[in-house]
Amino acid sequence: FFFDFAAAMGKFLKEKKVVIVLSGRYAGKKAVIVKNYDEGDGAKSFGHALVVGVERPPLKVTKRMSEKLRAKRTRIKPFVKIVNYNHMMPTRYSLDMPLDKEIVNKDTFKDAAGKNKIRKEVKKKFEEKLKTGENKWFFSKLRF
Repeated sequence: FFFDFAAAMGKFLKEKKVVIVLSGRYAGKKAVIVKNYDEGDGAKSFGHALVVGVERPPLKVTKRMSEKLRAKRTRIKPFVKIVNYNHMMPTRYSLDMPLDKEIVNKDTFKDAAGKNKIRKEVKKKFEEKLKTGENKWFFSKLRF
């Protein structure tokens, strides 16, 4: 009688998938899923994911700018958040982020010091990714 739609559809909110956060402080910002929890866990009984994203994208840089100004304008401010699946919209894109799983996980996310540690790690990785020049679309402001 009953058809299990979840099993038939398959999972599409996987690690490395680029999503757009729909609600809260970071609404309209791009993020990448680091770890997903489809069935939820003890504290959160709903499907959710640990995401890292770009709170403030880098600004435009030109040749005439000094090296100091270029360094300042290419800074990225990241965010780390646990988001309910209902509050994120998946895109067709994925981003390969080689994040350290020892640092970026739910356990270190619990206290403020751990959160800052994660944010620093993500900032470093995002800025490295930006310097390589690939995935420029991820580090641009979302226009809509």
